[in-house]
Amino acid sequence: MTTVILLRHGRTTANAAGVLAGWSPGVQLDEKGQEQVAAVGARLAGVPLAAVVSSPLERCQQTAGAVVAGRELELRTDDRLGECRYGDWTGRPIKELLKEPMWKVVQQHPSAAVFPGPEGEALAHTQARAVAAVREWNATLGPDAVWLACTHGDVIKAILADAYGMHLDSFQRIVADPASISVVNYTDTRPFVLRVNDTGGDVSGLIPPKKRGRRSRKASSDAVVGGGAGPGGA
Repeated sequence: MTTVILLRHGRTTANAAGVLAGWSPGVQLDEKGQEQVAAVGARLAGVPLAAVVSSPLERCQQTAGAVVAGRELELRTDDRLGECRYGDWTGRPIKELLKEPMWKVVQQHPSAAVFPGPEGEALAHTQARAVAAVREWNATLGPDAVWLACTHGDVIKAILADAYGMHLDSFQRIVADPASISVVNYTDTRPFVLRVNDTGGDVSGLIPPKKRGRRSRKASSDAVVGGGAGPGGA
């Protein structure tokens, strides 16, 4: 099964100021964010990654760069992992957006949300392009690959909603904090969500087991009745 690690960028100057950054140029990690990505880079150092793919925005490029450092990997960029295009909301303080009539739509019926202005995007389109990107990279890298996608909070939540089989209208129930990782295994018939909004702890369970013999056992698409023994269990 292909495993994707969804990494949200570290905290930015816009996050700290309570501003919706969107695709605004020049938004970079603040001091706290730099500390966060250094920690997540060290935390994932022992996980063999087949690829590191990032949103084109600076904050994700900085974050993904900390993961690539010390590896013989080229940082790849995929625009489909970019932030939702918030249109006329871009660059505005969150406290102002709370007063907008569409705020309730974004919260309660996000599948119908289309952000205002000529550059505005539908959240449903954000989900469609991001999920398409993940599945295309899965197919390219193969069933034994573990790879990392560095992207944004709403994008990660949308990908996880798809993996859970949830309607997009429920995606606001998911949390993806700065520099957190969420992990999904994709099998032939269904994804399995392994971690969500994980900001600490052991990641050795993400290291693929050594193959035994010439042929590796194909991962099952069946869920384990009763929950199973967990990573490394029987």
